[in-house]
Amino acid sequence: MMIRKLWPSLVWAFIILILTGFPGEYIPEIQTFREWLRYDKLVHILIFGTLSFLLFFNLRMQYFASHKRYRFVIAIVGITLAYGLLTEVLQDTVFVRRDGNAFDFLADSVGAFAGWISFHLYFRKKIR
Repeated sequence: MMIRKLWPSLVWAFIILILTGFPGEYIPEIQTFREWLRYDKLVHILIFGTLSFLLFFNLRMQYFASHKRYRFVIAIVGITLAYGLLTEVLQDTVFVRRDGNAFDFLADSVGAFAGWISFHLYFRKKIR
């Protein structure tokens, strides 16, 4: 039953894993930005923001029914952060010609919170 609700999130998580596993030479680089402000940080924010939003959206009934909504938010954002950390660790240790980056994880974290904020703003009338 839960898998049926989560399949869009799981498919997106798999796509993220594939994208973060591509060797670095297949990803175009723009050398005009500093390391912490490259365009790929925006990509990290978008893909992990989408994952966070999808998790909230797919589990929205639990979110609306929750008496302690903050625990639900911590759980979903925590899952997204853990997945972001996992992809960075895999890039540093397993994936070929990739390297983990603390700034990428920071962008993943911003995306996780941005997904929650987007969900909250989208459904703010139902939340009240």
